[in-house]
Formats: sequence, structure tokens, C-alpha cells
Amino acid sequence: MFVLIGFKTVLRTLFSRPATCQYCGAYAEQRVEERANRLTLFFIPVFTTSRRYAFTCSNCGRSTGINRSQKNALQRA
Repeated sequence: MFVLIGFKTVLRTLFSRPATCQYCGAYAEQRVEERANRLTLFFIPVFTTSRRYAFTCSNCGRSTGINRSQKNALQRA
């Protein structure tokens, strides 16, 4: 009997908003992205093991890690 267990990383853009990048100084779209690690069983995602958020500049591509409360504050604004 074979049991295939693995992990899959899923990157998803939650929302974006125009702002000034702290690295390149350009006024451009800043994306809030979610990176979720999921446990898979026979290539089917079973549950999420970890979740991280990042604020990414569309101009230079640099990203800054943020926590859940910062993500919620940005989403409300």
C-alpha cells in the first residue's frame, strides 16, 4: 500500500493598493500576498500548516514580511 504525503506552497495575491515603496521610492502598486504551506495526501490539499503575509512592490519586486494584524489594518484602510 502506497501513501503519498507531501507539502505544497501556494502564493495568492489578496489585494493591492498604490503606495510609496520604502526601497525604490516609486509610487506604485503594492500587493499584499499570502504564502500558505499545505499538507497534501495523494496530491489533494488536506489542511494548511502555516501562513505568512508579505507586502510586495510591483516596481522593484522587493517584499517585506508583515503579520496578520498588519494585513488586516491594510485591508481596512
